Amino acid sequence: MYAVIETGGKQYRVEVGTELEVELLDVEPGKTITLERVLLVGDGADSSIGRPLVAGAEVSAEVVRQSRGEKLISFKYRPKARSRVKKGHRQELTVLRINDITFGGKSAAESATKAQDDAKTERQRLEEAAVAQAAKDAELAARLSAGAAKPVSGAAKPEARTKAAKTAAAKAAPAEPREAKARAAKATPAVAKAGTDADVAPAAPKRGRAKAPAEADAAAAKPEAPKRTRASRKDEA
Repeated sequence: MYAVIETGGKQYRVEVGTELEVELLDVEPGKTITLERVLLVGDGADSSIGRPLVAGAEVSAEVVRQSRGEKLISFKYRPKARSRVKKGHRQELTVLRINDITFGGKSAAESATKAQDDAKTERQRLEEAAVAQAAKDAELAARLSAGAAKPVSGAAKPEARTKAAKTAAAKAAPAEPREAKARAAKATPAVAKAGTDADVAPAAPKRGRAKAPAEADAAAAKPEAPKRTRASRKDEA
């Protein structure tokens, strides 16, 4: 809920909790005042416009402090008359805080308080749900860690498992490799014997072309030819 109020010849749009500076009011700080000049009251999509004021509407405000506005400079200059006037001004102000807006039996402060309580309740409900979920998660994590740390009953040791695996693999091996190994073992002595005989046997002589008897006698009877000496040019001369 909001309202438009008039004070000091100016109009202000206010809500609950709004702080505004208005023209000086003769009220001490800390006191509560009621602003009766309400020009408009709006509540959601509904609004009531006064002609000029809204009947039955009031705005309650608390006086926070008395203050002064920023300094304003007023300078007046008249050409060719040697007239120059400079003045300063600071407006006296009163700071108000809106506490409540009432109209038609409704109170903006009560509505705001109820909305805050509902929001707080919803937030508390969400926080409680989050705490409960966190507790459930912690319990589940503890169970999982305890289950992982506890050894399984009847489980065999690693060495026993290894031996059992080897035995099972040996039993599951096919019969073909065994028969092939047996055949290879039988064939091994024969191969070794053959290798021994080959090592002991003498190497066969190389075959060459045999000469006929006649050719041998002719070669023996033929005299050797004298060796020719090479004459030099000096001897020929």
